[in-house]
Amino acid sequence: MTIARILPLTDLSECCSLGTGPLSTEESERYAALFKVLAEPVRLRILSNLAAGGCGPVSVNELTDMMGLSQPTISHHLKKMTEAGLLERVPEGRTVFHRIRPELFGELRTVLQIG
Repeated sequence: MTIARILPLTDLSECCSLGTGPLSTEESERYAALFKVLAEPVRLRILSNLAAGGCGPVSVNELTDMMGLSQPTISHHLKKMTEAGLLERVPEGRTVFHRIRPELFGELRTVLQIG
């Protein structure tokens, strides 16, 4: 496992705010729930595979081939990510594709932005 190196913060003015300001109780609970869903290595791998493909729709079978995991495992994680609102389902005929909801990740990026 690789451990990220944390550099010292030498200029405290660079760390003056988190996102757009203090979070409300409701916002913090919502974001905590989203991060909890993402705090699973397989889900992060799914997310990175979707992003690497340009965030376009990908089927369960395609993800199964890409990741070398079983179809039930992939489906379980896709369901959790979709229920959390991180992904959306795109049915096409008998196949269901999943894709990233970029607007939600833009929102999460804003929350995490420090400075």
